[in-house]
Amino acid sequence: MQEKYHPKFILGYSDMQTVKIDFDHTPYQTVKYWAIRAMNWFKLQGFIIFKSSKHNYHIIFCRRVSWRQNMHIVAWVALESHTQELATWFIMQCIKESSTLRISPKGRKSSPKIVHRYGRQDRQIQSFLQYRKKIKKIFRELSSTNEEETKI
Repeated sequence: MQEKYHPKFILGYSDMQTVKIDFDHTPYQTVKYWAIRAMNWFKLQGFIIFKSSKHNYHIIFCRRVSWRQNMHIVAWVALESHTQELATWFIMQCIKESSTLRISPKGRKSSPKIVHRYGRQDRQIQSFLQYRKKIKKIFRELSSTNEEETKI
């Protein structure tokens, strides 16, 4: 049986205006609770949750915000939820001066999958999903090219 193609790079979505949160080692119900709480508290209009691997989730919010407001929201969630890994992720985003979430497969992990949608799904969510669609197409093409080359 042929082994699945695992590229040596990861592609993600990076920007300054989309509130993105990366919860690692966190139960789904906890992630959903913080998504709803942040959406309501900061009037973010809607969100989408992706499962990136077992007990690891990404949240993308709908409303566009400034970089300062973005990091304020992520810091608030990290502090209020007492999630050390989110606090570490927040610091890394501040150092890079943009926030990034993975879209492509990573090693043997598949691409993140949508597990929940709530509220508005336009604006930043729509932009993210369009970009995600392009990245997934690129990976499918790379995978099929690699399969063709191994057959030769």
